[in-house]
Amino acid sequence: MGSRRTPSVAIIGTRGYPSYYGGFETAVRRLAPYLVDHGWDVTVYGRPDATDPADPERDIRVQTRATKGIDSRTLSTLSYGLTSTMDAARRRPDVALIMNVANGFWLPLMKARGIPTVVNVDGLEWEREKWSALGKAVFRAGARVTARLSTERIVDARTIGAAWQTRFGVNGTFIPYGADVPPPLPIEPGLTHRGYALAVARFVPENTVGPFFDAAERLAADHDVIVVGSSGYGGELDERARALSQRLPRFHWLGHVHDDHRLHSLWQHAGAYFHGHSVGGTNPALVQAMACGSPIVARDTPHSREVLGTDAGEFTGPQPGAIENALRTLLSNPARQEQLSEAATRRAREAYSWERVNAAYEALLRAQLPDATPLTTTTESRSDRER
Repeated sequence: MGSRRTPSVAIIGTRGYPSYYGGFETAVRRLAPYLVDHGWDVTVYGRPDATDPADPERDIRVQTRATKGIDSRTLSTLSYGLTSTMDAARRRPDVALIMNVANGFWLPLMKARGIPTVVNVDGLEWEREKWSALGKAVFRAGARVTARLSTERIVDARTIGAAWQTRFGVNGTFIPYGADVPPPLPIEPGLTHRGYALAVARFVPENTVGPFFDAAERLAADHDVIVVGSSGYGGELDERARALSQRLPRFHWLGHVHDDHRLHSLWQHAGAYFHGHSVGGTNPALVQAMACGSPIVARDTPHSREVLGTDAGEFTGPQPGAIENALRTLLSNPARQEQLSEAATRRAREAYSWERVNAAYEALLRAQLPDATPLTTTTESRSDRER
């Protein structure tokens, strides 16, 4: 009997491989080599000059292709998604893994070529405050096309799966983001273990950045406050972070941190990590903060409660006073800090390991191949059904 042909997958919708921009990029950075290890021919589409060819994390077995697009806040995702999809449709992989429902508009190109599509729908993008009314309408329309034309969908939280079932009448396979527990790392110079508050977020309104700055302005009178993130485009929140860092000696704005070891160290030694994301599903930063053993205070949302479970974090309202009080209380309670740290690490290991996540992706992609045994259509990943 001859050997079986190597199956091929095209991954569309990120900035490329390896990229460190956001959650999708992190997922692809971990998934692409895993798929190669498990017998796949992998091509990751991206943008010109968005990745470093000499990056030591690059796996040379992963093929990359950059296509053209329009670099703007409103058109980049759609334009790069279109050119990537056109190229992939011409090359005809066995299956396409597509990130972001905005790329759902281009699914007819794949369907016309008979290419199965698995779409990671991300969160409920049309609920994000950063988008204009037109932007929200575009995402809703893309989601409707995705619901109608995608072969399978991935939801990164059960809450997102329930929302899609209610709104569009379709479900998806639940596969969250993953995280690995890092080894002990040295603390950032000038900081004290468990002595500072930390926030890691893109500067958009739905991440509660403004109210956190209000709370941090008072908190920085007697605690170090570390902020990682930016808008990526400049604006009011970036200007405020800069002004606070210039005026308050204990407020430190680091901007975007590309070094994973540095970021993991900040989470590992934090006394209180504030997670203010209010929309979306399983947030990659929250999962990695858990893996690093951060004592977590999260904005109270169904998504954060799903990820943190019953004992891996505390919850607060979005008001500046509530945020400040929750962070102060945790910073003054070493015993509670260690209790939350241990619970967070344990939950990350049990429910959000990259091995579990990658295995679920691989199983779902393989189920799209000709003559594959179909997976049962539920909102649970295979790894959850086997638990």
